[in-house]
Amino acid sequence: MTHKFPAKIATRAELSPPLSLIEIKKCGAYNKCHFKALMDQDINGTSTQLLPRLLALGKKFSWKQTFYALKYPNYRLWFWGQLISVFGSWMQMTAQAFLIYEITRSPAYLGYAGFAAGLPTWLFMLYGGVVADRIPRRRILILTQTVMMLLAFVLAALVFLHLVQPWHIIWLAFCSGIVNAFDAPARQAFVMEMIEPEALTNAIALNSAMFNSAQALGPAAGGIIYASLGPAWCFTINGLSFIAVIIALALMKLKPFEPRPTENSVIEDLKDGIRYVINHRTIRLLVLTVAMTTLFGRAFITLLPAWAVQILHGDARTNGFLQTATGIGALIGALFIASFSHHLSRGKLLSLGALFYPISIILFALSRFLPLSLVLLLISGIGVIIIYNLCNSLVQIQTPEKMRGRVMSIYSFVFFGLMPFAALWIGAAANHFGEKLPIMVSAFVFLIYSVAIFFFNSQLRKLR
Repeated sequence: MTHKFPAKIATRAELSPPLSLIEIKKCGAYNKCHFKALMDQDINGTSTQLLPRLLALGKKFSWKQTFYALKYPNYRLWFWGQLISVFGSWMQMTAQAFLIYEITRSPAYLGYAGFAAGLPTWLFMLYGGVVADRIPRRRILILTQTVMMLLAFVLAALVFLHLVQPWHIIWLAFCSGIVNAFDAPARQAFVMEMIEPEALTNAIALNSAMFNSAQALGPAAGGIIYASLGPAWCFTINGLSFIAVIIALALMKLKPFEPRPTENSVIEDLKDGIRYVINHRTIRLLVLTVAMTTLFGRAFITLLPAWAVQILHGDARTNGFLQTATGIGALIGALFIASFSHHLSRGKLLSLGALFYPISIILFALSRFLPLSLVLLLISGIGVIIIYNLCNSLVQIQTPEKMRGRVMSIYSFVFFGLMPFAALWIGAAANHFGEKLPIMVSAFVFLIYSVAIFFFNSQLRKLR
């Protein structure tokens, strides 16, 4: 099935049928100038169309559509290889965070490690995007995955030999960040080499589903292995998991790589990409939304190891369960988008995700009951993947092919580049004020942004 996407922003008349009063209230549309029209719509029976619309949407579901991009052999290799590799990576991330907290008993060190991992984004990510346009991306990915495998084995050896110190973990996190600065832009651009353009949105959603399937299982497995066998085995298993994606990349049958012809310098290419993002209002708002989500909305993830111990009085298993709940929610959200994104207004869905996500985090910060905390994290996982996934696909759809590599490198720069600052500020704040207050503040800041940008500004809400 071929899906065509409009390049322009839809007008109000082109969007879905009018909303009922109940729907409007949920969206926060209390503008007086619209109230009478909305009341008239409700009286005229528009609200009675809601149930039939939902039933019709359910009938459109098919597994074939959900996994549409897997019909491409190269993408199938990538999907399964990455699934195994990312499973190992989540085991390592969970174990690494808990290990440094166990050694130091300081939330600040969780922030330091996160900052070290993300700092190379500011130094190398934009350059990595230019490299991805000039060197075969498969070659870049095989190299980056191999280096990541070696770094995992180094950390495993340090733990096995009882030599590991906090600065080892921070330094290895920094090295992993350097590798990721070249890996991420190549990975984003590589998707289009494996599929046809009409499968892009589905492939992005399946990438998210794959990533979050691993997040749903990896942290729990990492927590259990950490508690029963020790952290070194988590790092060893992660190192071995990279073999799967390296083999998958080697087996792909791709068209010959054709570097983008250019007479510009690297600096000029970067300036063109930055100017395009700044001057394109829709893309600018989408990238800003990603920035706010990373800096405030998702900052609380850094504190989950400390939250598991200090607030929920648990251990490594508890931390693994918290991380897993987020992953399960994100998996549900990704599969929903893969199945129904072509039948829904993506702008409205993005708006709802941006509203419910911070609310779920606020409620999580108030909970002291583990089962309730897990449910709230699951809801937050659905919300955050809706935000990230739809921002990603909408940016790519709005961007012409000749600019896509540079625009997506800026997108990746914002996504990864703000992570260390989010980890740094919330870790330092938790060290002074405890874990609850920084999580509440970050969620409220993001909630205020979401209301302002989505519910008092209709441009993003109108995106199809």
